[in-house]
Amino acid sequence: MSYVSGFLTPVPGKNKDAYLASAQKSWPLFKDYGATAMRECWEADVPDGEVTSFPMAVKREDGEAVVFSWILWPDKATADACWASMDTDPRWREMDMPFDGKRMIYGNFETLFEA
Repeated sequence: MSYVSGFLTPVPGKNKDAYLASAQKSWPLFKDYGATAMRECWEADVPDGEVTSFPMAVKREDGEAVVFSWILWPDKATADACWASMDTDPRWREMDMPFDGKRMIYGNFETLFEA
């Protein structure tokens, strides 16, 4: 089963095009390191919650959208090798981050079911 790296982050609406360009620029690197797929999803219908929600989790501010992203890997070892390369491969330093990375939530997940 595949291994998944997931991300949730707020992005200023004015930075949508810059975010998309950054994601498109990063895909070849992720692919070079073995990623099999990548999805970048811009907020369409993301309600505020009473106890918890996507907007609350990232402390979304006025003018920001929640972006939900994930990268598929064939296994954990491949993902770990990619993340380790961020300290050594200079191509990663060329990436723009048109959002506040301090409010990004991320994690890695083992797939339980795949269809």
